[in-house]
Amino acid sequence: MHPDVARGKGIRGTRTGALWTALIVGVLILLLLLVFILQNLDSVTLELFAWDFSLPLGVALLFAAIAGAVIVGLAGGLRILQLRHAANRQRARTVR
Repeated sequence: MHPDVARGKGIRGTRTGALWTALIVGVLILLLLLVFILQNLDSVTLELFAWDFSLPLGVALLFAAIAGAVIVGLAGGLRILQLRHAANRQRARTVR
């Protein structure tokens, strides 16, 4: 074995290694989510405007979490676009 590798200096983190780690974490989260949904199969009735839905509690909470994530993602995306637009305007002013 090369001495640098033995001392932990020769190998840096790679994108592939980070992807592999993220994949494993994602699979573990999905397994926990599956267990949560399977343990919460009691049916609940949800009312949205004029509609009534009967869903298992775990599935209803999953949909609520997804809706929350979409709202946060949209708000974050709009903020990124706003900042990018401001940066482009600032860059255009300094070029003149």
